[in-house]
Amino acid sequence: MSEQVAIITGAGSGIGRASSIKLAQSGFKVVLVDFNAQTGEETLGLIKEAGGEGIFVQANVAISEDVQNYVNQAVETYGRIDFFFNNAGIIQKFALLEDVSEDEFDRLSGVNIKGVFLGMKYVLKVMHKQGEGHIVNTASTAGLRSEHSASVYSATKHAVIGITKGAALEYVKKGIRVNAICPGGVNTALVAGVQAQFASGGYIPEEFSNMRMGRPAEAEEIASMVAFLASEGSSYMTGSILTVDGGLTL
Repeated sequence: MSEQVAIITGAGSGIGRASSIKLAQSGFKVVLVDFNAQTGEETLGLIKEAGGEGIFVQANVAISEDVQNYVNQAVETYGRIDFFFNNAGIIQKFALLEDVSEDEFDRLSGVNIKGVFLGMKYVLKVMHKQGEGHIVNTASTAGLRSEHSASVYSATKHAVIGITKGAALEYVKKGIRVNAICPGGVNTALVAGVQAQFASGGYIPEEFSNMRMGRPAEAEEIASMVAFLASEGSSYMTGSILTVDGGLTL
């Protein structure tokens, strides 16, 4: 696997950072992408300290030119793209649907839908020319059933599942596989921000999901699934929507 190349978006923290480190440990050359240059460079530093190889590219995944740039940087540096972890995403400010602003809707759909679409669009061009490749999108358990007071976020993650299945069907005979993971609650800065939102006296949903294992996942647990999907062990999987949620959706 030492000659394989992976792009990871949202690589500066949480699931993206943990997965970047895990993939580098597995022998991938990694192209790290994040909006936050400081945290992205920090992830790259951790990988290089451990003997891994990679580059960092700053990007807003909702801007076409930025996406084309990180794809071009990957090809110019390493010559190909074998695995794409299309992971960057943001969470909603919890509110009743009637109170969600248009700006909030645009913010969520820009990153969670358009960002996923653009990443797939330009990576697929490379993989199609190669005749092989594998994409994994980060959806959510909210893409399988909605979270209370997060209807727009849920809609964006349902869209991720839809585009995953559509692309899997379109490219199944072209040597390209497309799958998605659906994490439940994960112990990341993104989730910590939600708790801070509640603690600051803002809106609190009427219902919360049942964490059946009594705890959220650690980012490394999700990264282990990503590493499996990046391996030959998943070679007969495409269009699969995998829950990694500790029984949350049972």
